[in-house]
Amino acid sequence: MESKENCFWKEKLQHLGVVVLVPTYNNAKTLSAVIEEVKLYSKEIIVINDGSTDNTAQILSGFTEINVITHTKNAGKGRALNDGLCMAKKMGFRYAITIDSDGQHFASDIPAFIIEIEQTPDSLIVGARNLTSDNMPGKNTFANKFSNFWFTLETGLKLTDTQSGYRLYPLHKLGSMKFYTAKYEFELEAIVFAAWNDVCVKNIPVHVYYPPAEERVSHFRPFWDFFRISILNTILVLITFLWIVPKRFCKKLSINNINRFLKECIFNSKASNSKITQAVMLGIFMGIIPVWGYQMLLTLFLSSLLKLNKTISIIAANISLPPVIPFLLYGSYYIGCKAMNRVPDLNFSNVSLENMKNVLEQYVVGSIILAFLCSLVVGTVTFSLLSIFRKKTI
Repeated sequence: MESKENCFWKEKLQHLGVVVLVPTYNNAKTLSAVIEEVKLYSKEIIVINDGSTDNTAQILSGFTEINVITHTKNAGKGRALNDGLCMAKKMGFRYAITIDSDGQHFASDIPAFIIEIEQTPDSLIVGARNLTSDNMPGKNTFANKFSNFWFTLETGLKLTDTQSGYRLYPLHKLGSMKFYTAKYEFELEAIVFAAWNDVCVKNIPVHVYYPPAEERVSHFRPFWDFFRISILNTILVLITFLWIVPKRFCKKLSINNINRFLKECIFNSKASNSKITQAVMLGIFMGIIPVWGYQMLLTLFLSSLLKLNKTISIIAANISLPPVIPFLLYGSYYIGCKAMNRVPDLNFSNVSLENMKNVLEQYVVGSIILAFLCSLVVGTVTFSLLSIFRKKTI
């Protein structure tokens, strides 16, 4: 007989429109226990059998009250989760809690997700594991810290655990977002895309159990999966600094924001005209030199190191807005050709390693020269305008 507490949470999940998704691949030893535990808290369960070759299908046939998605071949955890989320949305659910089938997570933490979502509706909540746990595999700790760093760089948000598979997804908030990855990197892609679309992403603490090494069943392939995650991070960082940051910058370009910036950072600033000019020149220089993906991070570091106004430098670094990028790229290449006494010749029919090396050399040299010239010109104009329109500051 069910306890009053379990009945309470079942009704609560049903009222809020929550379904629990369980992706599984060859976890026959733990799958049944995981489903039984989840059933204590939720009436609605979807299991995604991702091409299991053990007796998973036989086990699932004994649970007639749950929904099952079956992949004939293993497609990857990301594809399994994506299919589960799509089915949950079609069935009219508002939220989906995902829990792995390897027995490392506890269904008893489901109420914690519900309590949190009632306080911050339509958030994407990631269960944060205790990374100092004695049985926590060292490779997991490193991978998670690595992932946390890139997530912060890509979104500006800080999480203590970005790799946990124990999550609550707000289905309506995810809307028509299209995801591109099929394996473990999907979970990183999902939270980055959510953050980019102004969905609140946050952690809550959850319990975790790591069995002894000889008992663990893991389908994570350290080299290939880590390689794919690294490739994804590289792409996401490029998108962040070439599109997301400039896009958000443009959204903030209102008359009120411009006036506030001019008052706070220019006219009412205690910095001298020289210091303000240096901040602008630094931003312009960093916005042009070929450090794509790291421009803002390096600009912040250097402006802090040189004790310059960070806001001014960051705004100036946004010279590399998407519409301007083609001109900066070709301008850098052209100047590089002239500086190296070579003829500009972008021959796309000759895609050889030697040709690519020459073009890259010309671009890098030219971008540094262009960055220096632009920062010098803009700095001269800035200092002149400040000298005319701004009171002298000691």
